[in-house]
Amino acid sequence: MNDLRDDRAIAVEALIRYLECRDQVSAYERNLLANLSMRFKAFGKGEELVVEHSRPNESCLVLSGFTGREVMLKDGTRQITAVHIPGDFVDLHALLLKLMDHSVVALTEVHAAYVPHQELVRISEAAPHLSRLLWLSTVVDGAIQRAWIACIGRRKPLHHLGHLICELSVRLNAVGLAPRHSFDFPVTQAQLADVLGMSLVQVNRTLQALRRTGLVSWKASTVTIHDFAALAELCDFDPIYLNLINEPR
Repeated sequence: MNDLRDDRAIAVEALIRYLECRDQVSAYERNLLANLSMRFKAFGKGEELVVEHSRPNESCLVLSGFTGREVMLKDGTRQITAVHIPGDFVDLHALLLKLMDHSVVALTEVHAAYVPHQELVRISEAAPHLSRLLWLSTVVDGAIQRAWIACIGRRKPLHHLGHLICELSVRLNAVGLAPRHSFDFPVTQAQLADVLGMSLVQVNRTLQALRRTGLVSWKASTVTIHDFAALAELCDFDPIYLNLINEPR
C-alpha cells in the first residue's frame, strides 16, 4: 500500500494535471497544493464517497477509478448525473452550498483524497488565480451537465452512448489516461443504464448497435475507439463544452 507521502504525491500530481489542461499552474501555486492537508481513503464498488443530506467540511478528489453523482428516487431507481475521473473534485461546490442534495458513489474501486474546506479557502485567498482555476472546474461540471441533459432529452440511444464514449475518451486523454482513444471503463450494463437513463434491455441493444458500426470495440472493460472523427460525426460530439483550451484565466 502507498505510504502517506506517495498518496500525497499522487493527489497533487492528479490535481495539477487536471488544472493544467486549461491554464498554467505556477511554482508558487504548486507549492500551495503540495502542502494541502489531506486524508486518504479507498472505496469498493457501490460505496459512498459523499453522502446525500450530509454537511461535508471537506471536498473529495478522485485519485483512481470512476465515481458517479447519484440521485435516488423514492421507488429505489436512480440516475447517475455525472461520471468523475481521476483528477476531478466531485463535490467542490459543497464548499459554498454546504448541504449535499445527492450522493457520490464508487462505480469501480476508487482511491480518493479529502481536502478540508478551510484549506481550500486558505489557498483561494493566498492565490486568486488558483481560486479561479478551482472555480473553473465547477463551471466545467455545469457545462458537462448541460450536454448530458441534451443527450438524455433529445439524442437517440446510439448517439447518446457514442457521445458518452467520446466525452470520456477526451477527458481521460487530457489527463494522460486514454492514449490512442483506448481506456479502461469497468462498469456493468446496469450502471451504464443508470448513466444513460435507459433500461437494461435498451442498453444491451444499443451496445450491439454500436459494435455493428465498427467504430468502437468494448472487450471486457476496455473501450477502444477505432475512428474517433467518424464516431464524433455520428453522435454530433463537439468537445467545446469541456473547455480544454489552455489559456490565462
